[in-house]
Amino acid sequence: MNESNRQKKVAQIIQEDFAELFRKQASESKLSFLVSVSDVKVTADLSIAKIYLSIFPTEFRKDIMKEILVNKAHYRNFIGQKMGKQVRIIPELNFYLDTTLDDVEKIEKELRGEGDNPIL
Repeated sequence: MNESNRQKKVAQIIQEDFAELFRKQASESKLSFLVSVSDVKVTADLSIAKIYLSIFPTEFRKDIMKEILVNKAHYRNFIGQKMGKQVRIIPELNFYLDTTLDDVEKIEKELRGEGDNPIL
């Protein structure tokens, strides 16, 4: 089913606000890392937002995702303040690690003969 304009608008707002928030958090951190919001999908009733994140360098992924999940309520409050007048219900936030780039790299390696090819 296609996304409605409302879903797309809410997803865009969430993506932009979280991109800015994560950029600010990274710049204030002692560690050097990047959290990119690669995609946001919002359910038809706008009650759930699935937020897909790419985290670099990869060795920080587990710790950063853990920190994000611990602060999920804080992030929902943050997004509620940003878009409270635009929606009646602030969506529940579900964060997912986007491994698309890893998958592409793995496939490219295997095609070049550098990976673990189970066929050979």
